[in-house]
Amino acid sequence: MKETIHILFCGEAFPASRAALRRALEAVSMDGDIHEWPDGRISTLPDAVDVVIPLMRRIDGVVMDARPFRLIHQWGAGLEGVDLEAARTRRVWVANVPTAGANADSVAEHAIFLMLSLLRRLHETQASMRLGGLGVPIGRTLAGRTVCLYGLGTIALALARRLRPLGVRLLGITRNPQAEKIAAFGLDSCYATRDCEAALAQTDVLVPCTPLTPETSLMIDAGVLSALPRGAYLINVSRGGLVSYEALMAALSTGHLAGAGLDVYWREPIEPDDPLLSLPNVVATPHVAGVTEQSYSQIAEAVAGNIARLRRGEPPVNRAA
Repeated sequence: MKETIHILFCGEAFPASRAALRRALEAVSMDGDIHEWPDGRISTLPDAVDVVIPLMRRIDGVVMDARPFRLIHQWGAGLEGVDLEAARTRRVWVANVPTAGANADSVAEHAIFLMLSLLRRLHETQASMRLGGLGVPIGRTLAGRTVCLYGLGTIALALARRLRPLGVRLLGITRNPQAEKIAAFGLDSCYATRDCEAALAQTDVLVPCTPLTPETSLMIDAGVLSALPRGAYLINVSRGGLVSYEALMAALSTGHLAGAGLDVYWREPIEPDDPLLSLPNVVATPHVAGVTEQSYSQIAEAVAGNIARLRRGEPPVNRAA
């Protein structure tokens, strides 16, 4: 008789992930009992939980002590919401799915969508259509702009490969600029983090491409934004916590930033009446950069593969704890 694995999705967000995981489990002939934990209260945790998929919820020692979890597996890369030390202490495996392949491709495409939406003044074009306009507003081309990738990981690489044919000038900021990395990304110039102001001063479009850690939290602050030329744009498809909310609001309100394209936020979901969303120079999407059929299929295969390893008593691939 097959062992049924009890899987808990923390919350109701990212609903397509459940069906994707069911398909992946069926492909490897496994039975998965999938539940949701919508309210986050310990009292409503199901009795049987083998695998926890945190999504955007905090999983700390208190939650781990409530039920004997066997594996905490993120649906994607970000593990900032999981207390890794608590998991190690309790001998709970933790794993993720690195941002690569279709996920990185999807996020990179969405970043370009946000860039084009701002440059071609999407809000105003829609308003013009509703008013019967023709030939207004005038937009700007992405070709000829200088795009700076702050952090050179897999998403930045996927983005660089797509931006190069569009005729942009590419800059990079990284802790250790190496000739091999500069060549792989096709960068026109690359700067060490300590010299970032030299890169920022030339930047038309800034794209942070780093994970959220204690070191990178709020790294896009008032100093960074003021170092950009007046009229620059910010695109954030990484994590909301990389950017100072107050600094971003100030830069957008004064016009120092011409606009911001945002897919991630400081608290998710962002409140619908947040003042940021009412600004005419903001294009906002609900954390969907990596939500594509191709990305979810690859993520589901990776999660299902690790659940199969769990059933065999083997540690997961991409183990973080």
